[in-house]
Amino acid sequence: MPDGHDDHGRDLDDLAQLESRLGVRFNDRALLAQALVHRSLVNEADLGRADSNERLEFLGDAVLGLVTAELLSARYPDWTEGQLSHARASLVNLSALSSMGASVELGAYLQLGRGEDLNGGRTRASVVGRAFEALLGALYLDQGLDAPRLLLARVMLRGVERYDRSEPSKGSKTQLQEFLQARRGTTPDYALVSDEGPDHAKTFRMAVRAGGTVLAVGEGSSKQRAEQAAARSALAALRATGESRHREHGRDGQRDDLRAAGGASGGAADVPASD
Repeated sequence: MPDGHDDHGRDLDDLAQLESRLGVRFNDRALLAQALVHRSLVNEADLGRADSNERLEFLGDAVLGLVTAELLSARYPDWTEGQLSHARASLVNLSALSSMGASVELGAYLQLGRGEDLNGGRTRASVVGRAFEALLGALYLDQGLDAPRLLLARVMLRGVERYDRSEPSKGSKTQLQEFLQARRGTTPDYALVSDEGPDHAKTFRMAVRAGGTVLAVGEGSSKQRAEQAAARSALAALRATGESRHREHGRDGQRDDLRAAGGASGGAADVPASD
């Protein structure tokens, strides 16, 4: 690599900078470089499908689940399996993963297709979150389980500390429903905005509505996770801005809100009876 680039065209100085942000040094930087290759680039460059970060993402998802389960089990020895599972789901959704990636400015180092780049892929939760999973997979292959364990213990710490131990079994959908019932006398419903990607790695976008008004949109690897993400965002917005602002959005604003979220599919989402 005499020209200062890796096999994917990534500047080696960039890789070194990212390593510094992560606090790790890869033995095989080709793994790190591949973790940064989004599938949109495969369609535009002379790359095979296996050259994207999707296989590493698949592996990283398993690493993430195991390490998070370890972390929570050690931190909360008195919790039930249900409480631990709920906490893990809160910590490993795409929104949380995107925040972890953003904490090391991962988006700036991603290799994206031109269209994806122009459409804001570097800050999109699904893109950054999945790339962070791929990074964990690459780190595991390069150095074993201890390295991703140390990285996650550091970047996940704030999320663990924010988690409400007093009521861990109550999900965002349940909290939003109780909030709306108490404040407005209504219940939320969810609608599919879009689903993108291959069958094994789809990203769903769900809108949560109340009284005909779209409150928020969330992303996730399943409809249920996207609904939870939407409910979390709606709760945060309602608590931060107060009820009056949301009441100003009439039923007439529903179509515009859905268009701003990325376009509605036209049908309502399948909403589980409980969280």
